[in-house]
Amino acid sequence: MSRIFAAVLAAALCASQAAAQDTTSPAAPFTLDDALAAARQTSPALEAASADLRASSAARTVAGLRPNPSLQAETENVVGSGAYRGLDSAETTIGFALPIELGGKRSARIGVADAQSGRARIDAAIAEADLGLRVTQAYIAAVAAQRRLGIARERAGIAGETYRGAGIRVRAGRASPIEEQRADVLRINAEAAAARAEREAMVARDTLARLIGRQVPAELDLAWFDRIDGYGPSARAAADGTLALAAADAEVVTADAQVRLARSQRIPDVTLSAGARRLEATNDTAAVFGVSVPLPLFNNGSAGVAQARAERDRAEARRRMVRIDAEQAIAAAEAEVANAAADARNATGPALAAAVEAARIARIGYREGKFGQLDLLDAERTLAETRAAAIDALAAWHDARARLQRLTSAVPTITKD
Repeated sequence: MSRIFAAVLAAALCASQAAAQDTTSPAAPFTLDDALAAARQTSPALEAASADLRASSAARTVAGLRPNPSLQAETENVVGSGAYRGLDSAETTIGFALPIELGGKRSARIGVADAQSGRARIDAAIAEADLGLRVTQAYIAAVAAQRRLGIARERAGIAGETYRGAGIRVRAGRASPIEEQRADVLRINAEAAAARAEREAMVARDTLARLIGRQVPAELDLAWFDRIDGYGPSARAAADGTLALAAADAEVVTADAQVRLARSQRIPDVTLSAGARRLEATNDTAAVFGVSVPLPLFNNGSAGVAQARAERDRAEARRRMVRIDAEQAIAAAEAEVANAAADARNATGPALAAAVEAARIARIGYREGKFGQLDLLDAERTLAETRAAAIDALAAWHDARARLQRLTSAVPTITKD
């Protein structure tokens, strides 16, 4: 009795262990968010944008610096003739000169540097948004290729089963040898298509790996690819606050700052100097003071101001052009997203279900001798075309939505310490 109880207990333990192994959760898929996070850590484009931010910060520091003073030394009345022969009549002056900027040049330089720093921050956000679009499109392509590979392998398996079934029918005298030959051709073509799909999936996965800077560690999120969000009409997106318009606004702000800097350049600076002079003949010392002011005879700065104003007008005109182009692109992208969503819902809805059911019935009927081979081939071809259309429609919808998100990317909020 004890042996029976022990055997039952061992069987229960084995069953519990097997159940525990069966309930082990599969590895989490490598999602799009994972790919975006990995790409942000290794992207050279973001590294370049970060370097630009550091450079603009240094430029802001440089713009706020005042002109350096000068130490001056000169000797007069030496190595001459008569009383000035030798160094007996030398007059040596050691002085200190300090340039004084007038007209608000320093604040104007700081304004230009601040405007350029703002543009650098927007450029960094643009680089990140562009990277996000590239990674998203590569992820979409990789998932779509994985989906096509699965379908191609399934078709190859079905073609192999059809070929074996045709051989059985031919040997049983229920079909002509041409049916087996036709099935063999379809099997070979299906295996070649599966091999081609496998290579394409490998290339798409390698492309994604290069963008994220490492190998893709797990299976991709196929469930994400099959989801279609955004049913019904959505609010129209505006161009205000987008990165494209923010970049154009930053160009206008920079141009305004350049105009103020050009105006400040029209006011001459003053250089104050002070020093001490020693007269060798009497061994006396005297103070020397001076003021230096440049005369704007040939360049009074008016041409520089005119140039800055023209560049400001150009920046303003470009901003209006960017607004028009952005609004047009957003409207077109919204329409494309809506159309792609409708196509994806239609391709993955009743049409696909009907094609799957028709192919299933045709396979069963062909094995039981109720349908001919041509009926089976027609059902399989319809299913393959419907599945391919569904994958293309899903990929087009994801791509259209990614491009719309890029067009409507908002300017990140700048937090000040």
